[in-house]
Amino acid sequence: MARFHLHLLSDSTGETLEMIAKAALAQFDDSDVLRHFWPMVRSQQHLDRIMGEIAANPGLVFFTLVNEETRSRLEERCHSLGLPALAVLDGVTDALEAHLGQEAKGRPGRQHRLDEAYFARVDAIQYTIAHDDGMAWEDWEEADIVLAGVSRTSKTPTGIYLANRGYKVANIPIVVESPPPTALFGLRHPMVVGLTTAPERLIQVRRNRLLSLSQSPDTDYVQAEKVESEVKFARRIFADNSWPVIDVTRRSIEETAAAIINLYNERKAAGAKDPIGAKPI
Repeated sequence: MARFHLHLLSDSTGETLEMIAKAALAQFDDSDVLRHFWPMVRSQQHLDRIMGEIAANPGLVFFTLVNEETRSRLEERCHSLGLPALAVLDGVTDALEAHLGQEAKGRPGRQHRLDEAYFARVDAIQYTIAHDDGMAWEDWEEADIVLAGVSRTSKTPTGIYLANRGYKVANIPIVVESPPPTALFGLRHPMVVGLTTAPERLIQVRRNRLLSLSQSPDTDYVQAEKVESEVKFARRIFADNSWPVIDVTRRSIEETAAAIINLYNERKAAGAKDPIGAKPI
């Protein structure tokens, strides 16, 4: 497949635009795309410099620009070059305007303002980092979610992803030789979620981990019977405590986090104060 250029122009950080482009490109196999990222485009002079690069590397142009003069100039220049230019948020904004009966504010970077939700997210990230891998279990009651699972079931990256969504997350490794603290079984506020995976997949992940650390892959850590025993031990704990369980074998971090958020919202909507019943996914 021939390589093509994709230009992403934003008057803010461009995070939203990048995520949209990434999600769309994921729908196409073997797409050879050279992305050009242009954030903080807020002046005609800046845009004119970028247009020189776009002219030298013609391709698709996606943008999120709220200033009418800047976006009109971009569209005119792209039209003169025969290049398609798409305002990726226009459809969503138009629909919201029609439904809410008001015009969008049109302020660059408005979604990134330092509001209460921003500081709550920072607080969640700090909490999650401080309560990784079983640390500070005395404060687990302050968590929104506690993740439990054997080693290498993506507890930490899933927790960090959830923290970026504003959830305080603690995680605890389930180890046969070292049972978790009794506090885990008496939590009232947090939702405890068990993460599990297929033993053969877990062995593969653990082997890769050992190799990346230049360690011998021939240990109990990757021995089939030992791993199967670990997984069964963890599943028994999950079942005995009626914790919801998510199998991460074929899930990405984002998919696992989405499933956890759905469970959390269901629990919250039901007004549950006690751990909800087992709900394998």
